[in-house]
Amino acid sequence: MSGAQATFLTGSLTRHIITMSLTSVVGFLALFVVDLVDMLFISMLGVDELAAAVGFAGTLLFLTTSISIGMGIAGGALVAQALGADQAERARELLTHVLVVGVVFAIGFAALIYANLGGLTALIGATGETQRLAVSYLQILIPTMPILLIGIVGSAALRGHGAAKLSMIVTLVAGVVNAVLDPIFIFALDMGLDGAAWASVLSRFAVAGTALWFIVTRYGGLAALSARAVARDLRIIAAIAVPAMLANIAAPIGSAYVTAAAAQFGENAVAGMAVIGRLTPIAFALIFAMSGSIGPIIGQNFGAGRHDRVRVAFNASMVLIVLYVIPVVAVLFVLRGPIADLFSLSGTARDLVYLFSGPLSLAWIFNGVIFIGNATYNNLGRPMYSTWVNWGRNTLGTVPFVWAGAAYWGAEGVLIGQMAGGVFAALISFLMAERLMKAAEAAQIPDLQSHAFKGHSRAFSITHLRR
Repeated sequence: MSGAQATFLTGSLTRHIITMSLTSVVGFLALFVVDLVDMLFISMLGVDELAAAVGFAGTLLFLTTSISIGMGIAGGALVAQALGADQAERARELLTHVLVVGVVFAIGFAALIYANLGGLTALIGATGETQRLAVSYLQILIPTMPILLIGIVGSAALRGHGAAKLSMIVTLVAGVVNAVLDPIFIFALDMGLDGAAWASVLSRFAVAGTALWFIVTRYGGLAALSARAVARDLRIIAAIAVPAMLANIAAPIGSAYVTAAAAQFGENAVAGMAVIGRLTPIAFALIFAMSGSIGPIIGQNFGAGRHDRVRVAFNASMVLIVLYVIPVVAVLFVLRGPIADLFSLSGTARDLVYLFSGPLSLAWIFNGVIFIGNATYNNLGRPMYSTWVNWGRNTLGTVPFVWAGAAYWGAEGVLIGQMAGGVFAALISFLMAERLMKAAEAAQIPDLQSHAFKGHSRAFSITHLRR
């Protein structure tokens, strides 16, 4: 397999984390900034219902994206662990099978969502013209879920190889395509909200095409397709993908509840939450990038039995989160006025952005702990841990807090409750990660390299860890 090697088994782990995260964050920012510009362009159309429609649609798109990311987690983890175990050809085969299984699943899931768009948008509070606009937007984007999944899995596989720059280019291409086409479709062709959707469609094709191009030209492409081999690996893939997808679904479910809670205070509140939803990944992009970057580092070292380096990588990530979040919150506080002015926000929407752009955002330290914890579970053979943590965070860590906040402080209480619930989930996540790393160190897994990733073996590191 051309260019395949485990790059994280030597050298400074802190340097690896920073390098991977900084290169990844460039790509993430490209996508997130375009998403924010989307919202800015849409607000410039002067139709009040449009921003709220994007907010409602975004909740369902979050669900489909989360499913794709779950499959990407499986692809990235399996590739990284296989390379760490010096099984380059097995890494190529596993990636191929993840893509096949993922695309088949995405086709079915997208069809189910598409057939129920009316009921789903109503369930999260969309009504009237706002609902019609949200459904129209989603009808364009939902069918391209399989394309999005290919791009996400391909990008995750590149990170699994340690190819942070190539993964960055993949997302950069998507951002550039979207940024160029947005104003053309929305304004020049007078397509409005539908224009933003079609620009995103072409952007998804760009992501998938670029990711596959790098996999083919740099890492030997995909393995020969065999139905028997796919069936053989289905259990291995599901062992990570199903818990990861279940874990990722929790976030949009929690977000849907938050959106519905905000909707009771009017579309202005939903619009404010929609702006915050797009501002968040830009402000805290490095945390999103770090959560995707730490996985391959942990996965390769776990695959090689280097448990000491797994722990060092985890601890370094915790320190970097704190060092990043504090200055970002200070910048948000200083810029809270210009941010609200940029989107011509007033009333409740402006109040929400002001509230977010202050000390409340320090709670993102705890969200970062959850993200790193999830990456650790997925790459140490306990993906169900991330499922439990994420569902706990988005049910017991969201519903009662948001409900109480809304009852006492109205729309602002919805945001306060959403952020507060993460503190308890982060503490549990941290303790679970510590316990898992100790268990991995005690097990030592001496036969990982000789059994876990052989082309015709059914063994998998999760099995060895549990023994």
